[in-house]
Amino acid sequence: MQVILLERVENLGGLGDEVSVKNGFARNYLLPQGKALMANKANRMRFEAEREVLEKRNAEARDAASSAGESLDGAQFVLIRSSGATGVLYGSVSARDIVEAAGENGHKIKREQVRLNAPIKTLGIHEVGIRLHAEVRVDITVNVARSEDEAERQAAGENIIETMQAEQQAASEEQAAEMAEAAAELDTAPEGDDA
Repeated sequence: MQVILLERVENLGGLGDEVSVKNGFARNYLLPQGKALMANKANRMRFEAEREVLEKRNAEARDAASSAGESLDGAQFVLIRSSGATGVLYGSVSARDIVEAAGENGHKIKREQVRLNAPIKTLGIHEVGIRLHAEVRVDITVNVARSEDEAERQAAGENIIETMQAEQQAASEEQAAEMAEAAAELDTAPEGDDA
């Protein structure tokens, strides 16, 4: 289906571009959202008549998104989650969790603006893109930790997962040494008289 874009659409085109898209994408997303018009003679004339208004509206939306993005760009949010010994979360961090964390810190974003390819499933610091407008993208940092203390340590550059594994290794080696020592004591203990 041929459509005329009324605003810039990521990976598709800019304002006024006439592009070919699948019928379902046009009917279910572009047309109901007001992002495009079906490409026919009447709509082409309508678009040309409204072009200045659409360009002005797009510029205003872009400017508003840019000003909102200035305070959000580079922001860091701490999310406290439970995890296993290897740093894998019990559950995951989704776009909804990021929106809630941003809202708690005074930033209003929508779930569909969060560019998260897959839910976050491990402890650590993760970069997440936020698309505030088709032409405005900012990056935030999500610090996923088990406690505020761990979050501070991660922010300082410590790899919590490596630290956890080193602590487990040291505990295992200590336990093995204690067991070997106990076994050696049993071997050297005097045997009782059978008389």
